[in-house]
Amino acid sequence: MLTLALQIQFVVLSWQVYEITHDPLSLGLLGLAEAIPAVGLALYGGYVSDRNDRRTILVRVIALQLLVSIALLCVSYYYTHDHALTKATPFYIIMFFVGILRSFYSPAQFPLMTQVVPREAYANSSAWNSTFWHIGVVAGSAGGGIMLSMIGKNYSYAFVLILILFSIIQMWRIPKQPVQGSIKTETMNESISEGLRFVFKNQPVFGALTLDLVAVLFGGAVAMLPVFASDVLQVGETGFGLLRAAPFAGSVLMALYMTKHPPMKNAGKKLLLCVAAFSVCMIAFALSSNFYLSMFILALSGAFDNVSVVVRSTILQYLCPEEMRGRVSSVSTMFISSSNELGAFESGFAAKLMGLIPSVIFGGVVAVASVGAAAKWLPELRKLDLKQ
Repeated sequence: MLTLALQIQFVVLSWQVYEITHDPLSLGLLGLAEAIPAVGLALYGGYVSDRNDRRTILVRVIALQLLVSIALLCVSYYYTHDHALTKATPFYIIMFFVGILRSFYSPAQFPLMTQVVPREAYANSSAWNSTFWHIGVVAGSAGGGIMLSMIGKNYSYAFVLILILFSIIQMWRIPKQPVQGSIKTETMNESISEGLRFVFKNQPVFGALTLDLVAVLFGGAVAMLPVFASDVLQVGETGFGLLRAAPFAGSVLMALYMTKHPPMKNAGKKLLLCVAAFSVCMIAFALSSNFYLSMFILALSGAFDNVSVVVRSTILQYLCPEEMRGRVSSVSTMFISSSNELGAFESGFAAKLMGLIPSVIFGGVVAVASVGAAAKWLPELRKLDLKQ
């Protein structure tokens, strides 16, 4: 429910910002505004997660998200009714606060799922979790574009508030969980350093995180979809929503397949191949001038990307000690979750510097090269077999 809400909110927000600025870089700055606090506070968020009831953390974070979304509605309403909004600064400030909340949400959400799921169901639960997450993103992406064109920005933001309220209620219904991390005499810095050492010394964990970081940072084109929809494909708000939903639709189909056939055998090789295929899809998308072909390519990229998502989350579940899951998840937040926002900034900056289509092609080539480097220099990841 929360994923659905935030996806609708971001679709409307990104379109509104591009409508104000008509500058691809402004979309990148939106991602940067969220990524700075998400990365900067993630390690502290992991430390808090390992020493508190994670369910309580999530309830509080979602409640604060509700307040932030109310502020977004007020800003949008004020400017659309009483003043002409010529700068996107208020929206950057709001995204900064969203990033702060993410720095605490992500390190608590993944470990909580691991706490409530039996170990033998880790791979299957990762696939189902990915399925529902992507369904929320698909519905939010398509629904956000449709709502934007039918009821406008402010009513769309108001609908988001209702969804977030339901999210708080559903999270509250989860029973409180015991604190897994032992309360040691070590300082906060020592505790955080322990989590970092585990990630950097464990080649499969570090390799999976780094590979996805590079692929999303350079190979993603999602942040530029408003520009493709408006200027290249010329399909308007509804087409933008459909383009935004396409990769997640592909992810849902792949996730449903993986609930029955989890990618456990030769997981490392499958991860490398799928990240490479995702990057090639981004290059093909940049070269496409047909709306339906572009949608198909994006759907295919989502299917490949979801394999890496499930493999990576299963690696973290199997190889990470229970008392360290919050801190390791915080590193994952820095590598993976925030790479989307940093990737948005990279995409916007590169598009302004090189041009829209050349920048996406260049990013895809860099991402493919990173797969080759990982295959050569991370043999433990390449040989990883989770079925064993």
